[in-house]
Amino acid sequence: MIFHFVKLGFILVSFLFIRCDSQHVSGSTAFEGRDFEQSMYKSPDIFQVDKIVDGDTFWVFNHAGQKLKVRLIGIDAPETRNVFKKKKHAFGLASKNYLDNILKQNPYIKLTFDVDSLDQYGRTLAYAYLSDGSMINEQLIRNGYAVLMTVSPNIRFEKIFYESQMAARKNKRGIWK
Repeated sequence: MIFHFVKLGFILVSFLFIRCDSQHVSGSTAFEGRDFEQSMYKSPDIFQVDKIVDGDTFWVFNHAGQKLKVRLIGIDAPETRNVFKKKKHAFGLASKNYLDNILKQNPYIKLTFDVDSLDQYGRTLAYAYLSDGSMINEQLIRNGYAVLMTVSPNIRFEKIFYESQMAARKNKRGIWK
């Protein structure tokens, strides 16, 4: 009888460990092997990429076929054109092309949200994941195609983004060259 409780306890602890570990952003393979294209019609968190606006904004279709404009949380990519008070940046096109290449190879992505789901312009604020579990927001910062931009209350991954930016600067990647 005690053996069954010990075995059950081991299984429970193992499950909790695996579950907690899969929540870690960097190197997570929580979605590996999932067919996002098929999942899109069953899961409201899978979206089909439609069009890239710039290095941190793009359009997607949800599972119901509705179009949403997505702004990646926690990052700011250089502008490809003059927009509001922001001026066009020389590295803007490189940032847009980098995101475009990622999303052309991965047209179905998972979006998750933080505290605020919309910005002042009505764009959906999200963290975007590839089918291998890697976060696009973090990749853009780590490779120097975007910088950390924290806007409270959406600060869930601020520390990870900060560490990624420090690595990009140290290794002179992207805009840090």
